[in-house]
Amino acid sequence: MKLQTVETHIVKTPPPSFGGRYFIFVILQTSCGIRGYGEIYAASFAPETVAIMAADMFGRYLEDQNPFEIERLWRRAHGSGFSHRPDPTVQGVTSGLEMACWDIIGKALDRPVYDLLGGKVNDRLRTYTYLYPRADQDAASFYNDASASAEAAAAYVNEGFTAVKFDPAGPYTVFDGRQPDLQTLGQCEDFCRNIRDAVGDRADLLFGTHGQFTPAGAIRLAKRLEAFDPLWFEEPTPPDMPESMAKVAKATSIPIATGERLCSKYEFSRVLECGAAAILQPNLGRAGGILEGKKIAAIAEPYYAQIAPHLYCGPVVAAANIQLATSIPNFLILESIKKMDGFHADLLKTPLYWEDGYIIPPTAPGLGIELDMEVVAQNPWDGNRLHLEMGQNPYDRGRNGQFAGG
Repeated sequence: MKLQTVETHIVKTPPPSFGGRYFIFVILQTSCGIRGYGEIYAASFAPETVAIMAADMFGRYLEDQNPFEIERLWRRAHGSGFSHRPDPTVQGVTSGLEMACWDIIGKALDRPVYDLLGGKVNDRLRTYTYLYPRADQDAASFYNDASASAEAAAAYVNEGFTAVKFDPAGPYTVFDGRQPDLQTLGQCEDFCRNIRDAVGDRADLLFGTHGQFTPAGAIRLAKRLEAFDPLWFEEPTPPDMPESMAKVAKATSIPIATGERLCSKYEFSRVLECGAAAILQPNLGRAGGILEGKKIAAIAEPYYAQIAPHLYCGPVVAAANIQLATSIPNFLILESIKKMDGFHADLLKTPLYWEDGYIIPPTAPGLGIELDMEVVAQNPWDGNRLHLEMGQNPYDRGRNGQFAGG
């Protein structure tokens, strides 16, 4: 069996663009006609540029090669052009191509990918969702209104979710970390109080930030949040220096979670070695793919660290996250975009199965999904912004106004 062709498809997400402004899908096909689906979560360049990168990497390391040789692909990509170090764009492209290879392998063997990763450990996967505004709510108002978020949290919990995530700490910029101002500290505390009052002990609170703060600032914030017993405090400091994040971990009783911006076993290993986090959040569209995700989970085991796969992209990464989560003993919880319904479900011929707060792993071979190419074709990307964007100037509350997302 040899890989023959690659296709890339950039799909524009309809408003309100849950999961980002676009998804980058890749499709590999073998000479015997088996198609494998992947998704690239690389956001530093225009998606058209990333698609060219995917074609280049396919031509160098995959064309006419055996899709079963995952380790060979990963090492060649990781060292491409004398790099041999974690790079989020290289790893994003590698991840999409790698998960497409796994999809082909599973289909060729007529087995779900998790059966090839050691077999099923988890029969169902606990999920959480962000608190998203309804269609009739203004995003900027919603994301700054503790009572509106509490109402949304109660509604999600009534649907079956046992954990909800929210990030009321305001804008994140390329100049972070910074000290939180008193208004931010008070708003974060108000959100936790209102949401905890709304859900009681029926759901965990997942407190999100995006690396906005210095260690000293994050510790000040954590002290205010401890009374509400969040399950985690996510990425309290920028991802560059886990040694600094470790200062926060040592100073608070709230478990620290991190990983959405990290790639490869090397970066995650550094987090563990310095004690920066108890919960790792690899996104398999960026972290290096499915096999690399399995290695990250294995490295985490002796530290008694848990895995909570991150998702702020499309349904193919979601499917890859599910395959990994099903096969690992230190799985904690899976990020879901609401109930994996809406546009995420529209893009698949058979939607992912969410039931009473849990994703049920598919039994179909490979990743267990097939893209609906008609829906893909009906939603071409025509924009010029990046998947997510950080503020380009230092944080200024008076100038920036209310935060409505990245």
